Amino acid sequence: MRLLIFFLLITHISFSQFSKADSLRGCYGESRNWWDLTHYDLSVEFQPATQTIKGSNSVTYSILKNVKAGKKIIQIDLQEPLILDSIIFEAKFLPRTAIRKEGNAYFFETANLKTKENSTASFTIYYHGKPRKAVRAPWDGGVIWKKDVNGLPWITVACQGLGSSVWFPCKDSQYDEPDSVDMHYTCPSNLKCVSNGRLVGVEKLNDSQSTYSWKVVNPINNYCIIPYIGDYVTFHEDFMGEKGKLDLDYWVLRGNLEKAKKQFQDVPRTIKAFEYWFGPYPFYEDGYKLVEAPHLGMEHQSAVAYGNGFKNGYQGTDLSGTGEGLKWDYIIVHETGHEWFGNNITTKDIADMWVHEGFTDYSESLFIDYWYGKEAASKYCIGLRQNILNDKPIIGSYLVQSEGSGDMYYKGANLLHTIRTLVNNDALFRMTLRKMNQEFYHQTVTSAEIESFMSLELKMDLTKIFNQYLREKRPPTLEVVRKKNKILFRWVNCIEGFDMDVIFNNKRFTCSTNWSTIKTTKKVVLDKNIYVLKKFDL
Repeated sequence: MRLLIFFLLITHISFSQFSKADSLRGCYGESRNWWDLTHYDLSVEFQPATQTIKGSNSVTYSILKNVKAGKKIIQIDLQEPLILDSIIFEAKFLPRTAIRKEGNAYFFETANLKTKENSTASFTIYYHGKPRKAVRAPWDGGVIWKKDVNGLPWITVACQGLGSSVWFPCKDSQYDEPDSVDMHYTCPSNLKCVSNGRLVGVEKLNDSQSTYSWKVVNPINNYCIIPYIGDYVTFHEDFMGEKGKLDLDYWVLRGNLEKAKKQFQDVPRTIKAFEYWFGPYPFYEDGYKLVEAPHLGMEHQSAVAYGNGFKNGYQGTDLSGTGEGLKWDYIIVHETGHEWFGNNITTKDIADMWVHEGFTDYSESLFIDYWYGKEAASKYCIGLRQNILNDKPIIGSYLVQSEGSGDMYYKGANLLHTIRTLVNNDALFRMTLRKMNQEFYHQTVTSAEIESFMSLELKMDLTKIFNQYLREKRPPTLEVVRKKNKILFRWVNCIEGFDMDVIFNNKRFTCSTNWSTIKTTKKVVLDKNIYVLKKFDL
């Protein structure tokens, strides 16, 4: 049913600019839509000397109800130049002639399905090769092969958008998440491997290699499954949160322990603020880790990547230009915010990634609100507008693995700030965010579902506002003209029938694409918390 709803919500798609490979990555069609991921058992050996990997992934899945009996096609993704060696399906090797390759997608046929609801099956894929190297992680992703200051290997992966099939075979779609994952990573014995969830054990294979086993017991999106391999040291603290004791574990390179103990004090502050605004941390069972990484950062579920140089702000700068962003560590706050928006609530299609980035970017303002006050938070959010480009719509093209504008960050945050201002009820706004994380707990969603939910819970029809800010490249323009003792105002450069209230001099007025009039000789000042373009002739 969710799949049907998803496709019904898509009203217009242009495929002309996209390739068949884009469709294979982004579409959730007949080779994906009949089976539901339940578990990965992933084993990968990392060889830093040759920058190669080899391993296997055992995939367990359940057959969705109402699936007709007969043979079905399974699509699995593995990006070149990695090589798929073999597939064992239901305890039997598939002959190479039974596996069809198309770009980075592999297809094979099942035997006649048992259509009993919730029946499960499994297959194992073996592979090897020299995976794509990250060029400018995390934006241009892949496997990262670095060395620390002591010359020891430092290895991880960053693959959001690019997809986890860049380093292991999987069902590479945000639409479907495994309910749990076992991970076994083999690396040089003089290093440690950190990953998502809980450490199950370490097995020393010989003098030169050890295997670290980790386990995640909550649903997790593919791009968040990540190993960190390096000369790590660790420290721990307990956080007493809304669901009891939460384990906070920190992993940094040898030599950085004291800096981390000081800088990482922002972690409990962040979780305290976000539990207030969003509800309980969504992965108590898997704990929370902050792991030093050789790139800026990424929201890897329960194992957040940190590379901000132990500085406040964004690598020591304030993205808002106001000074408010230098009071806290940007990567800790932003990437931890993704545990709620991105990891707990995940979009089915990356075209809707604003749900991840807009809410998380606004979480920075909410962090400031909690610790430094609402005025400071508003100042910060408004300051972020200097980074907005209004170059293209925030929502991208569906079914072709296409993100929208990078404005999903700063413009997305200011859209939410505008809505909060118009609602004018912070208690209701907060309860909406908390209920959202409860309603869509560990689920994949569409933007349309989030939009409808907010309209319902905030008791305000936000349809036109979302359409204007998300599906058009520019926000609306407020045109204001003075004629003697009158002020005339209306919306221009906007969608047909657009209407959104405005606030002049702390008073609220209805506004549409038709002229409205107020009598006043005073100068009118638009509430700065409402993000619009202005065309004033006063």
